[in-house]
Amino acid sequence: MSDKQEVSYNEQHQPSSSFATRKDYLEHELSIMAPKRWRPNWPFKDYRFEYEDWVPALAATIGKIVMVAAIVAAFAVPLGLSAGFISENTRFELIIVTLFVLLFSGFFNPRANLAGTHGPLIPLIPLIIAAGGHPLALGLLIGLFGFFLGLFRGGSLLARLTSDGVCGGLLLYLGFIGVTGQIKQLYTWANGMDMGYIAFVVILSTIVLYAYLEHLGKRWLAIPLCSTMAGLIAFALGAHFEFNTLPGIPNMNPAYWWGEGTGWQIGLPSLEHFIAVTPFAILAVAMWSPDFLGHRIFQQINYPKNTDRVLMNIDDTMCIAAARQAIGTALGGGNVASSWGTYMIPAAIAKRPIPAGAILTGLLCLAAAFLGYPIDLAIWPPVMSIALLVGVFIPLLEAGMQMTREGKTSQSAAIVVFSSALVNPAFGWSLTMLLDNLGIIGDKERGQKLSRTDRWIIPSIMFILLTLIMACIGMLPGIPALIESFRALH
Repeated sequence: MSDKQEVSYNEQHQPSSSFATRKDYLEHELSIMAPKRWRPNWPFKDYRFEYEDWVPALAATIGKIVMVAAIVAAFAVPLGLSAGFISENTRFELIIVTLFVLLFSGFFNPRANLAGTHGPLIPLIPLIIAAGGHPLALGLLIGLFGFFLGLFRGGSLLARLTSDGVCGGLLLYLGFIGVTGQIKQLYTWANGMDMGYIAFVVILSTIVLYAYLEHLGKRWLAIPLCSTMAGLIAFALGAHFEFNTLPGIPNMNPAYWWGEGTGWQIGLPSLEHFIAVTPFAILAVAMWSPDFLGHRIFQQINYPKNTDRVLMNIDDTMCIAAARQAIGTALGGGNVASSWGTYMIPAAIAKRPIPAGAILTGLLCLAAAFLGYPIDLAIWPPVMSIALLVGVFIPLLEAGMQMTREGKTSQSAAIVVFSSALVNPAFGWSLTMLLDNLGIIGDKERGQKLSRTDRWIIPSIMFILLTLIMACIGMLPGIPALIESFRALH
């Protein structure tokens, strides 16, 4: 990008007072930005900070603490590690992610979404440990496979082959499952104290406040306002809360975390550990594509036309997420990386580009890691569940509905939901992408315009590969794991 283009942002920038509405100002900012890839992007020269940037930053920080703690706990429980290990490793991960967020999404490549946490993999982690897996082996292989997929532009290829109907169906499924799951968790927490009415009051109040914010056109304020209200209501109705994580700095020595009697208490992985986690690592990276695609589509839905320059680059995001995965795991962290949904979705709703909010997110994560207390607050069930509901899952439902208004797209969306409910979203995405591109369902004219490779060869390879992997590790309902069956025979 030339120097003339670099200064063009400042030349085109106008104060917000020059516009009739705040929305017009924010959309103008999106249209004049031109972030540079793998070159320095300077605050106030290439982009500005707005108060709307605090919304995705707060949402992302809450979401990060919640998701990392869930991932680390999923590893820690089957390994017999303590609750203290979970909080300290979560704190360590917040420091690691700060460095990546500030360096890449905030400075060197603002078109790459922040490297977040791979939530859909959480249910598989106990299976990984039971199969003889090792967290370090898993993280290194995910980093390796993800880097090659991004480097050879595999992510953008798969995104191009996924129609609006398939993507919309994925958003609907993930949104509905997330909404029902969080409501169930909130009731489980409240009923555990014999105070089920707290969950009802919190959820009902959230519905009313969220609807009112929609009416005002201020939906981007939903996470801080709704989660704060949920915490206050729960506490006022008698729910117990206390701070347990004191201020401090976690152990920063990788040798401590990967020692045989310290940290993870399992030492370094052997070749057998890498073999055991290989199918899980392949599946984790394959599940990136629909996740990354959904986040980019969410930007497209909420941003005005002619703002392609600020949309996230799927391949760059994959490369950075892969590097963050490999380096973070090598240092001792337990996170499994993916595109950061609790950042991207609120940022898109607030009509803000990636970099400014990314810097604020990094600073908030660093502050939370040092203070400790925000970790306790973010993982308190009423705050955590409501933040995820209004910040991620309800917007996913809304976006999915917008993408499936036409009859052609609704056919594909229905099959995605059906097949995802049968197995999981990766299976539903790969199967429906194949059927859609072949013209069996959805827009038949679209399939006829595709080349033979795009129409059935690549989708067939993806579907067969994913199905075989899931069959090997026992993820196909009613079918025993092929790996276990093979071991039993020998």
